[in-house]
Amino acid sequence: MTKNLTLSELQLLIKDSIYLSLPDFYWVVAEISEIKQNSSGHCYLELVEKRDDETNIKAKVKAVIWNNKYGFIKAFFENSTGETLRAGLKVLLKVQVEYHELYGLSLAVADINPSFTIGEMAAKRLAIIRRLEEDGVFNMNKDLKLPLVPQRIAIISSSNAAGYRDFINHLKNNSYGYSFSAKLFEAAMQGEQIEQDIINALYGIEQVAEQFDTVVIIRGGGSQTDLGWFDNYNIAFHVTQFPLPIITGIGHDKDLTVTDLVACRAVKTPTAAADFIIELTAETEDYLLELGDNIKALAMESLGQFRETLELSEKKLTPLANLILSKLKHKISVIHHSFIRIIGEQTYRAELKTEKLKLRLSSAAIANIKNRANKILTMKSLLASSARNLIRKEEKRVAAMTNTLEILNPENTIKRGYTITRHNGKIVTSLQNLETGNVIETMFIDGLIKSKITEKNNK
Repeated sequence: MTKNLTLSELQLLIKDSIYLSLPDFYWVVAEISEIKQNSSGHCYLELVEKRDDETNIKAKVKAVIWNNKYGFIKAFFENSTGETLRAGLKVLLKVQVEYHELYGLSLAVADINPSFTIGEMAAKRLAIIRRLEEDGVFNMNKDLKLPLVPQRIAIISSSNAAGYRDFINHLKNNSYGYSFSAKLFEAAMQGEQIEQDIINALYGIEQVAEQFDTVVIIRGGGSQTDLGWFDNYNIAFHVTQFPLPIITGIGHDKDLTVTDLVACRAVKTPTAAADFIIELTAETEDYLLELGDNIKALAMESLGQFRETLELSEKKLTPLANLILSKLKHKISVIHHSFIRIIGEQTYRAELKTEKLKLRLSSAAIANIKNRANKILTMKSLLASSARNLIRKEEKRVAAMTNTLEILNPENTIKRGYTITRHNGKIVTSLQNLETGNVIETMFIDGLIKSKITEKNNK
């Protein structure tokens, strides 16, 4: 029967088995998914191996770099690669398998090969470049023409970045006295949020693209390792698709990032980006001034040639002009004499016509006056006759109306025995208009009486 083991005894057996089976150091390829240094100087990592989709994890293990080696490994790696040890890096580590009764299985890192990481980074950059080329977008932003005078500038940077302040000061205090308009679109320039922030900033600028001439992405300061975030397919792709030319001044002295490679123009630093914009404006000004001088010189030369041509033409045309003027004067003199003769003849004829018209008008006027006088006499006789007839007719009508009024006169009616009764000044035509106690007036032919109604009888 097998002897029962305690947990610690079993773990010692596991530990011994591991050390017997895996006694050596091994070079292992893995990606750093987590990394942190504690107060004692030890560096703790989590290493993973991803599947082909670069998302799902195939294997995972803990690792540690003890403090007696971490300082040397870190410095050597950073000096060789320009990168810090960070999450997301793929590395080649020299490790030894360890097993602890409390902490379980882990790897003790003895060394990291920087050449492998450099190669991996280069391979990653190359893969991104090839993908952009296969998509047919690699040169799209580079093919855009920079404006000759880029005065309206959209800036993608962090407001806290020293490079941003350097860019603004350099642009504002340029020696030429040029005036530029610059607007900041805030974005992180280090860390994992770089990708999303820059894409969001590009989208924000695109919504008001008509307000800007160019876009500048500037970083400046920070560690060299932050450049790795700009070797990013999504950032590069959005740069290639952008409708405005993009200038990068990310702050590097050695290699260009993929973002630099696809931008319309890449310079080393933010101040270099400002210098590039200023010099581009200065070159345009110089070109315009030179063009103006050339136009002025050409105009002066043309004026000189025209002046010589005019002077030569003047010399040739003066004798000819004098001859033509002499002939014209003779023609004018002949025409003048002919005109005077014709005017005299026309005046004489006009005078004869005037006399004839005068006689004809006098005769016609006399005849017209006599005719109108006869018409007036006739109309006078007709008016007198019509007036008499109208008067007689109106006299008859007035007489008839007088007789009618005499017949309708109330006095004549009263004379025949009738009376007129009034109440309150109004003629009474019906008992319905009177009440017992009312005072009424009755008018006779020879006078009037007042009565008070004491009784009222209806028919």
